[in-house]
Amino acid sequence: MKALRYSTVGQPPTIENIPVPEPVGGQVLLKVLAAGACHSDEFVMSQPVEVLGALGIGLPLTLGHEGVGEVAALGPAATGVEIGDQLAVFGGWGCGRCHTCATGAEQYCERAATLGIRPPGLGNQGSMAEYLLVDDARHLVPLDGLDPVIAAPLTDAALTPYHAIKPVLPKLVPGSTAVVIGVGGLGHLAIQLLRALSDCQVVALDIGADKLAFAKEMGAHHAFTSDDSAIEAVREVTGGKMATAVFDIVGIQPTCTLASRMVHFQSEIVVVGVGDGAVPVGFFTLPYNTVVRAPYWGTIPELHEVLALARSGTISVETETFALDDAATVYERMHARTLRGRAVVVPA
Repeated sequence: MKALRYSTVGQPPTIENIPVPEPVGGQVLLKVLAAGACHSDEFVMSQPVEVLGALGIGLPLTLGHEGVGEVAALGPAATGVEIGDQLAVFGGWGCGRCHTCATGAEQYCERAATLGIRPPGLGNQGSMAEYLLVDDARHLVPLDGLDPVIAAPLTDAALTPYHAIKPVLPKLVPGSTAVVIGVGGLGHLAIQLLRALSDCQVVALDIGADKLAFAKEMGAHHAFTSDDSAIEAVREVTGGKMATAVFDIVGIQPTCTLASRMVHFQSEIVVVGVGDGAVPVGFFTLPYNTVVRAPYWGTIPELHEVLALARSGTISVETETFALDDAATVYERMHARTLRGRAVVVPA
């Protein structure tokens, strides 16, 4: 089968022919229908070999942790799905047995690192291939009529901001303001989720007139350039109150610093992006009782909820599709910031 493989540190991924995996035990083999491309893939390909080793990521690696497929084969112990079922893949694989996994939050599994369990495309072989081997049927969620191209990005680009936003919802009452920094694959869905789930004012920050216009299309009440001028802009549109929550979808130091200057007492800063930035926490660094979090991915129950939101038309994903043979160009486009929403690779 064809697969997009990252094989050499510092070199771009290439299409390679590798054997089709055979499911054993409770594994499920999917024929991939769609696979989303994410900045986390770019993050992996930017790391030196020693960091990859520390993260448990070996090369060569088939990329892709946003996957949707049709069941093609079942291991002898696999149950709960049938040949031909169309399913979305929950990527935050855990042991399935610890207390945390029992809540559905397998992305925070207490034993995954010890057991060497890694997500597809981020340690295990991923979905940018003609076939994907899923370790257990419990990680598969029915599409129930959703278009696979739309569903694939929902498994991360929607699930991750949904998981980040849900705990803050009690604070996002009428009169409050949420700021979203970064209007790309995750950010454009974060804006929609905030509009759908709360009555807060939504402010989007990014660079470039095209991204700011995109933010307004997605429902942002205001869109400003992501630099120091945004601080006074947010102060003005909030009547001096500043933001109740800031969702930093980028996560580099300039955006983390910007986030820390936009909040008020008892606010929340949620660092979602996989960057190298940090928000200092101390008595004199932030307004009193400000919460700073760095959540990861989302839970299995939340993926069911996200798919339901898409099914109802409450949220939608801006996608651009690519053939598997052209998949490597996705990351060139991503690096050049010329993708409007989410890039989706369609192997067939």
